Amino acid sequence: MAYNKARAEKAWLKWKAKEEKHLRESGVNEDTIQRLHTYDWEMFKAERNYQQRHIDIGTFPDIASDDSPALPRNAKDFLNNIEDERLYRLLREVDSQTLQMLFLKSLGYTAKEIEQRIGMPESMIHNRISRLRKKI
Repeated sequence: MAYNKARAEKAWLKWKAKEEKHLRESGVNEDTIQRLHTYDWEMFKAERNYQQRHIDIGTFPDIASDDSPALPRNAKDFLNNIEDERLYRLLREVDSQTLQMLFLKSLGYTAKEIEQRIGMPESMIHNRISRLRKKI
């Protein structure tokens, strides 16, 4: 998901107002509160700047090098390399996340590694593979 500047700033302002209220109730002087506010704002802007420019490399990795044409380079190549017609028809019907998950599994990734790559819980990965096995 793309970084939402307005939502992040709104959340930061809400957090900061709550913190400043607590500091005032605790008896911290206004000068210190203002310096903390300025420092936290600079840190927030630096993080926002990073998040805005952070590039998501996409969900389908391009893993194989040009030297090894035998390995599929992405999920689409993986699907096109399936020779069993029945299996091909079944996998053609599944959603892109499941196809990507199967592609990564075929390359030897564990469910935990797939979870980190595509952001799907490990239990859901196991369930989808189990359901596909039953269909086959």
